[in-house]
Amino acid sequence: MNHNVILVILDGLNHQVAHHAMGHLHAYVEADRAALYRLECELPALSRPLYECILTGVPPIDSGIVHNNVTRLSTQRSIFHYARDAGLNTAAAAYHWVSELYNRSPFEPLRDRHTHAPKLPIQHGLFYYADHYPDSHLFADAEYLRRKHAPNFLLVHPMNIDDAGHKHGLDSSQYRNSARSADILLADYLSTWLQDGYQVLITADHGMNNDRSHNGVLAEEREVPLFVFGDAFSLDPAAKPLQTELCGTVCELLGIPHDKPVCRELLS
Repeated sequence: MNHNVILVILDGLNHQVAHHAMGHLHAYVEADRAALYRLECELPALSRPLYECILTGVPPIDSGIVHNNVTRLSTQRSIFHYARDAGLNTAAAAYHWVSELYNRSPFEPLRDRHTHAPKLPIQHGLFYYADHYPDSHLFADAEYLRRKHAPNFLLVHPMNIDDAGHKHGLDSSQYRNSARSADILLADYLSTWLQDGYQVLITADHGMNNDRSHNGVLAEEREVPLFVFGDAFSLDPAAKPLQTELCGTVCELLGIPHDKPVCRELLS
């Protein structure tokens, strides 16, 4: 297909909250210019294992990234690896665990926070290491990378929704308002991304519960959104994408060789 792709992972965003709190994204859905799907995250419903799952298509029990304290490079092939090896340009504005999975581990802030290294899988990176790092700054970091380096694949990964959930729980105004704030921030960028020809996927790694945590099998912990925007998507309401299919689906959009599962029904 040979499209450029932006993947946004809104950390910790539960599907129900995404469904009722994100008015700008839903404006595209109501105008038949986007679609929203419900995904069930793989287990365990923890961040580092699910970054790995989304970006490699491999569930945690097979990747070996089985909890958040497994600090090592991934042994799997990620979207970043496939894109770099195909001669494409990659970038990420993301939490430092993403750098640890695909670039260098352990993360060293003075070395890795600002990354420009053509030989690494994530060639251009701005990585943060505080959960309260403002989403507004993170989206600005991502847009700087996009304008500066014109990546074919860009990962955008803010943390404030998850941070609010851990501090206040699923059923809190703080958690819901953090999702609303992310929606407003996306409104500043989404139309420009689409006008510039990017295909955009917006999803989450896991949800949140009222114990201010996530790791189990409750629907509120496992059910996450997947919004898709762009003319490469079918917008088929019957499509049933899996979290393990996101990596391969992005590779299909990029038009690069890969060996990952794909949700063909998502694509036009």
